[in-house]
Amino acid sequence: IAQHGVTMRRMAKPVPRLTPAEIQRVIATAWDDHPPFNAVLMAHGLNEGQLVALLRRALTPNAFRTWSVRARGR
Repeated sequence: IAQHGVTMRRMAKPVPRLTPAEIQRVIATAWDDHPPFNAVLMAHGLNEGQLVALLRRALTPNAFRTWSVRARGR
């Protein structure tokens, strides 16, 4: 968004507070090849930015990169 000659970036909404068990379910669903990406988002009430932020925080850097490549291929 440009405003008065200054470019502003939209910030992703913060990830809602989830229990460790909920985080594990989100990760398991995101890793599963069968449900479409949007099903992961809708099932857990997250938008795409929130899902990415959650996985980036919860996974190791290598696991996150692996998931990211797999997610782009779907």
